[in-house]
Amino acid sequence: METQLNKVDNNAATVKFSEPRGFGTTLRSDLKETFFPDDPFSRFRNEENPFRRAKKAVKYFVPIFDWLPNYNLRLFRMDLIAGLTITSLAIPQGISYAKLANIPAIVGLYSSFVPPLIYAVFGDSKHLAVGTVAACSLLISETIGKVASPLSEPTLYLHLVFTAAFVTGVFQSLIGFLRLGVLVDFLSHSTITGFMGGTAVIICCQQLKGFLGLKHFTTKTNVVSVVQAIANNRHEKRPHLFWVSAMSPMVVVIVGCVFAYLIHGAEHGIQTVGDLKKGINPLTFHYLNFDPKYLPAVLKAGIVTGFVALAEGIAIGRSFAIMNNLQVDGNKEMIAFGFMNIIGSFTSCYLTTGPFSKTAVNYNAGAKTAMSNVIMSVFMAMTLLFLAPLFSHTPLVALSAIIMSAMIGLINYDEAIHLFKVDKFDFTICMVGFFGVAFISMDIGLMLSVGLGLLRALLYVARPATCKLGKVENATIYRDTEQYPGSTVVPGIIVLQLGSPIYFANCNYIRERILRWIRDEQANSNSGDAIEHVLLDLTGVTTIDATGIETLIEIHRSLFAQHIQMTIVNPRLRVMEKFIQSHFVDKIGKENFYLSVEAAVDACKFSLHMSKQNGNVSTEQPVVIDGAV
Repeated sequence: METQLNKVDNNAATVKFSEPRGFGTTLRSDLKETFFPDDPFSRFRNEENPFRRAKKAVKYFVPIFDWLPNYNLRLFRMDLIAGLTITSLAIPQGISYAKLANIPAIVGLYSSFVPPLIYAVFGDSKHLAVGTVAACSLLISETIGKVASPLSEPTLYLHLVFTAAFVTGVFQSLIGFLRLGVLVDFLSHSTITGFMGGTAVIICCQQLKGFLGLKHFTTKTNVVSVVQAIANNRHEKRPHLFWVSAMSPMVVVIVGCVFAYLIHGAEHGIQTVGDLKKGINPLTFHYLNFDPKYLPAVLKAGIVTGFVALAEGIAIGRSFAIMNNLQVDGNKEMIAFGFMNIIGSFTSCYLTTGPFSKTAVNYNAGAKTAMSNVIMSVFMAMTLLFLAPLFSHTPLVALSAIIMSAMIGLINYDEAIHLFKVDKFDFTICMVGFFGVAFISMDIGLMLSVGLGLLRALLYVARPATCKLGKVENATIYRDTEQYPGSTVVPGIIVLQLGSPIYFANCNYIRERILRWIRDEQANSNSGDAIEHVLLDLTGVTTIDATGIETLIEIHRSLFAQHIQMTIVNPRLRVMEKFIQSHFVDKIGKENFYLSVEAAVDACKFSLHMSKQNGNVSTEQPVVIDGAV
């Protein structure tokens, strides 16, 4: 028994109580994990040759220098097919989404010429195809339309749209340079699913204007306003050629153009795109408008659409990269998106990102590098120089069909059902985003969904998970007794696991929860044994603040008053450093720190045995500790 006693006492010596790291060291570590979790500088930090180090750095920050030197004819052939394919999609989508944004159709084509070139230089994804997106187009229209009418003030409205694209670019670039990609993570998967679904509904409703041939329509984006607008404009339908509007969505844009041209559709009430002039993007940097009167709306449009565009573009780029066992650097993507929107705002473009439909087509067409974006840009330049006027006869009803067919795919019923089955709270977040966007407005719906997601995150922090551990049958490990009902506990000892950082926000809850565990354990004890040892497993506690330390001290005092010993198990490095700096270790005692639950339980069992012996309490069963009696 003496040998075993020495073994138990010496166990505490294996717990390291080394001097805490300096402030500079911990600060560098924290900043690295926060802003550089992928440690990008490791690629060229250890390179001794300055020229090679600089070369690797350039390749990292400007990805085109990484893949272009190894480019070959085989890759070009595959990218050529993909580039031509996405060009055929970019033309009708560019015109359609420009219509959603209430800007000239030619701007939609401009936006598929310059931005893809910029992305090919700075973008990190091999498969992402650059272009405009419906959700951001409608967001821009809704936000900028509140301060400038696209009908009565088209020039001012267009200039504010360019300014919003510039704000988006600056915002995205700053997030990328400052390595603040964590901000985009607040747009959860359930939020994006609900937002996109709600956006798809209201966009489809908005296209009823083109389907029904209405000239006067609501500028609001909620379902109720759209239905009211349709009811108030029933007299505008032209029955003698309405069948043309009904059939046009079933035909391609080219057939629609030829048909409208041959029958002089404009004379019969068929609305078309209108004049599209030849020529590539004119410069527009001198049109940017920062008038304080319009600046709040411009900033709102730029930042909100910037968030949505980043979340969609990065998520899509990563999704297709995973299919090929590749990685996409989110911060580099943010910088690329930012640059292409800044330069785009100078060259007659509005907001661009990585749309899902175009990226999916690019991937399935066999794109191997970002050269497919360059090829799309070249074909788009040829279209702008020679073919743009041909699309002026495109019926708006055909564009409405294109938009609606794209939007229907964004209503992800299967994902909503999956969220309902897996996590009801995630499903609620999704539905709040969906109905908020569909029936209130896009920005309010998005904020409600994000706010609910943040509330859930705060609840996780404020109400961290705790559980009681027991020894798994036929094993030496300790696990949650609720998950493993057959696990056993030692009378007089309760092992509790804390699974979250301990902050000021959750300290009161943790204190009350630990004391409640003890009360419940004592109330449910069949043998009548009082709790004498409380073991706190801190393996899952990554950090702790000053309030958290004071809370543990208060718990220790409360337990001590009840003749209960508190023991700490496996504190992490950062937690142990704060324990030492705050003298918590001295108050608790080094002998009450253990590396594992098993070692701590064995020590407590021995302590219980010795206390019974000293109290002249006989035991019929011998106490077995680590195989020794």
